Amino acid sequence: MKSKDLQQVVFRKYEDGDGPTKIFRDLNGSLELATIKRWCKMIRNTGSIQLSKPPGGPRFARTSKTIQKVKYKLNQKKMASVRSLAKDCSISKSSSHRILKVDMKLYPYKMRIEPKLTEEHKNKRKKFVNWVGHNFRKEDTMRILFSDEKIFDLDGMYNSQNQRIWAASRDEADEKGGIKVKQKFPQKVMVWLGVCSKGATPLIIFDPGTVDHAEYIQKVLPVALKYGNKTFGKHWTFQQDGAKPHIHHLTKTWCQDNFPSFIDKDHWPPNSPDFNLLDYCIWDEFAQCFNWKKVTSKVTLIDELKCAVKKSRQDVVLQSCSSWTARLNRVLKNGGGYLRK
Repeated sequence: MKSKDLQQVVFRKYEDGDGPTKIFRDLNGSLELATIKRWCKMIRNTGSIQLSKPPGGPRFARTSKTIQKVKYKLNQKKMASVRSLAKDCSISKSSSHRILKVDMKLYPYKMRIEPKLTEEHKNKRKKFVNWVGHNFRKEDTMRILFSDEKIFDLDGMYNSQNQRIWAASRDEADEKGGIKVKQKFPQKVMVWLGVCSKGATPLIIFDPGTVDHAEYIQKVLPVALKYGNKTFGKHWTFQQDGAKPHIHHLTKTWCQDNFPSFIDKDHWPPNSPDFNLLDYCIWDEFAQCFNWKKVTSKVTLIDELKCAVKKSRQDVVLQSCSSWTARLNRVLKNGGGYLRK
């Protein structure tokens, strides 16, 4: 029932002798009791129900013409802040924000960083997917030992967008832990890890923070070989990316002489961290297992790194391995482009 109709019903019932409470019950909650009492008072004082108009002048900002102007500016700039759009369209920042979110139903997204892929890179990525499809059965892909290196530092990891402190003021937020202290030159630790459908290898720490082909051959490859043979027997595959220590001719010779099978630089495509489940999944899972409050020195950082390997959820690793081939097939569908998820 519209407001005008409700006003007529209340007016007629009040004139017939009904009180505000009876009118409220008869209308089954269509109007608040306080509103009915206010209207009845108006009828007693003025003989009619006269509702005042809202204060201020009519709103002109969110007109169809202004919305079209905002759309035109967005098509020109592609990326623009709410403040700059408001300035260009001569409207307030709040009006600009409402047009974008309410009228145009848009949501602001941050720019993401991903490797630059040339047509040559895309062709190599598609070639790799086809090579895997022709040479690996599903059960074979579950026997791949994926590997990668990563650098961690004492400053830890945090999400500046999503990790918020709810407080009444900036000072209160700071007291509740709203300040992330970063060192100018934090101590860093480089680690190597291998993962597969059965679990993870022992974590290898490179104390100087860098690794060359000699150290890679001496420290990493024997650990990978021992773990792979113990876990899978004689039928499994070692994966590594195209980092310099990995593609050195001595590294290649060692891999050929010792591993049952390995993915060499001629097959693994460059600029493809989205193919390595450590890069797109496991390292994030790994970092979530940290207790960063305990990390106060390089020694405690190494201790937490070792604990994180044990705390990582096996079902996350297994799911990543199981969905790897389906992920590769998505590359063919998007023309060899980068996989964002």
